[in-house]
Amino acid sequence: MKTADLRIALFTGNYNYVRDGANQALNRLVGHLLAQGAQVRVYSPTVDEPAFEPTGDLVSIPSFPIPGRGEYRFPLAISPSVKRDLAKFSPNVVHVASPDLVSHRAVAWARKRELPILASVHTRFETYLRYYNMAWGEPVIEAMLRRFYRRCDALVAPSESMAQVLRDQRMNYDIGIWSRGVDREVFHPDRRSLEWRRGLGIGDNEVAIGFLGRLVMEKGLDVFSDTIDEMKRDGVPHKVLVIGEGPARSWFEGRLPDAVFAGFQTGADLGRAVAAMDVLFNPSVTETFGNVTLEAMACRVPVVAAAATGSESLVADHVSGRLIRPGAVRQFADALEAYVRDDTLRLTHGHAGEARAQAYSWDRINQSVADTYLRLIRQKQPGAS
Repeated sequence: MKTADLRIALFTGNYNYVRDGANQALNRLVGHLLAQGAQVRVYSPTVDEPAFEPTGDLVSIPSFPIPGRGEYRFPLAISPSVKRDLAKFSPNVVHVASPDLVSHRAVAWARKRELPILASVHTRFETYLRYYNMAWGEPVIEAMLRRFYRRCDALVAPSESMAQVLRDQRMNYDIGIWSRGVDREVFHPDRRSLEWRRGLGIGDNEVAIGFLGRLVMEKGLDVFSDTIDEMKRDGVPHKVLVIGEGPARSWFEGRLPDAVFAGFQTGADLGRAVAAMDVLFNPSVTETFGNVTLEAMACRVPVVAAAATGSESLVADHVSGRLIRPGAVRQFADALEAYVRDDTLRLTHGHAGEARAQAYSWDRINQSVADTYLRLIRQKQPGAS
């Protein structure tokens, strides 16, 4: 069997209605599979005005807005019409990308038909509760995730550090890596524009500390803000450049009244915005890979990040950036100050990060998922061990 023989049914809670790193990776994967001759059907909630056009055939799943986070939707069920579509498509492998109710149903549907099931892990859902004063519920969420992932034949994680977390949590015994790539046409140091920075009020000699991502509390906005407060108290000269949008923007603006908020950026504009930073500060612990970290590295921007899944697999401490204990505001401030005050350090670590980013090719990375599909299909064949 070859990649062209694959018929993949992909279930995800968000394919294109809100733009984030996970669904952009899924769309790139589908594009690669289609280019290799495979057939793919994507089953996901939809909205009238999605963030971007989907890659491939998208079948709408019944859903409703999540209370308190209305931009996201909760998949409800595999409706009769979806079941008929599945039966007509007749997949030979099922891929689930979010541990929601519909994915549970999809796993049951596939197991009944003895189809191989691959689950991709895109975020650390159990850690979200920390940002809503509900950390006591983490063991419960972890147990629910373990039950879901153990019913799949294999998992793929975006980084070795995240794969090790899944092993430690006993989520599955077959865990591989589906890393992430970076578009070097978009994310490149040549995208840096001093004119664009000036238009935002950032001087040529000012050091811009960047935040990149959706403006939601689970991205560590509180730690970011507390760290900037420390730097102000220490009298460290800097500017804050925030790239992104989200429901916590007003809170973030209130905490950082002197910051420059450039809003949502995409394509070449996003590459220009990232290259405009002098250092990226990523305090989040929820990422399984850290797309924003890789994008900054590709733009020759050193990174100060939480020593957590994702960033640990990308950033070499004291080589291409700094890895700091999660939540350690004082240490974050000291690491950022070192970059603010030392131009040579920024340049040296930026070059090291760019060299590391060159290893991430989307085609090679996505083919590894196709190869995993093929392996799981072989293992399901009669006589396979």
